[in-house]
Amino acid sequence: MAGAGKSEVARIFEEHDFKKVRFGDITDEELGNKGLEQNEENERYVRQQLRKEHGMAAYAKLNLPRIDRSLKSSNVVVDGLYSWEEYIFLKEYYGKQFTTVAVWASPATRHARLARRANRPLTLEEAASRDKSEIENSNKGGPIAMADFTIVNEDSLEELEKETERVLSALK
Repeated sequence: MAGAGKSEVARIFEEHDFKKVRFGDITDEELGNKGLEQNEENERYVRQQLRKEHGMAAYAKLNLPRIDRSLKSSNVVVDGLYSWEEYIFLKEYYGKQFTTVAVWASPATRHARLARRANRPLTLEEAASRDKSEIENSNKGGPIAMADFTIVNEDSLEELEKETERVLSALK
């Protein structure tokens, strides 16, 4: 969920020579192509339009060339797998090479983080609305439930780094 710490975990993976593919880059590119301001309302609109056009696995399908290109030279961490359909698509495509890591934090913790983040901050109402939309409209619970690893991020950045290092060690 937004504010759980996915991007921080991806950053730590990058420090361990993984290449990052951020699914949300597709949204950002579409906003630019359409000349839309980057805000929660426009981002939601673009996400819904892309899923309407390409199906619920849209972000996995649209990012597949980036993932495959990156896999030619290193392992890849994907930041922002959202839907059950994306999970199934990638699991079927990559098979046993595909491992999921869920990053979890309570709504109160996530909403506080989202309110104070420098890039794309959200009000409490926007964060709650996004949570509701992502759970109801993007089938987000499945990938979290089926994750191979879960990192609980309720504490400090130092603790998050320790938990991420634990997962990285298990993947070797």
